[in-house]
Amino acid sequence: MRSSKSRSRSKNNRNRPSGGNVVNRVFDSSGPEGKVRGTPQQIIDKYNQLARDAQLANDRVATENFQQHAEHYLRLLSEAQREMDARREEQERQNRERQAERDRERAERQERESATPAPAAPASDPAEAPQPDVLDIAGDDESSESGLVETPESKPKKPARRPRARKPKATDSTDATPAADSGDAPEAAE
Repeated sequence: MRSSKSRSRSKNNRNRPSGGNVVNRVFDSSGPEGKVRGTPQQIIDKYNQLARDAQLANDRVATENFQQHAEHYLRLLSEAQREMDARREEQERQNRERQAERDRERAERQERESATPAPAAPASDPAEAPQPDVLDIAGDDESSESGLVETPESKPKKPARRPRARKPKATDSTDATPAADSGDAPEAAE
């Protein structure tokens, strides 16, 4: 009697794709020369190499056997490629439909915007255009009475400050003459 553990192990060893990406999936292939492990493309390459070796050894039966194993994985791989291509085409079709829908919505929005009346064009003669009210604040010294707020732009600008010159370090009288020749000393006031 077989144990349940060995039965479940044999179920998991089947080389049937259980969804997922078959192209990158690793398979264990039990061929005539022992197990071959790898992705379908690696297994195909290995069986083709074994078939060439058997052909060079003049073993027609082994050559045919290896070629049949390679063909099995080639069919698996081509089926997975077809499914991936079909999925990609479906996604591209959906993307085109979404883009067409967005384009239609954008066109409808532009039509609605162009259908709404534009604001009245300004009068060609400035004298006919409505004029803003002007407050005369020339007589007022305080801006708070007129209701205006003082902004930094309305304040008079102060002249830019010049950086202060550094005072020379106190040194001996012998070192004072070279310091006077250098450009570090403050300029004499005129």
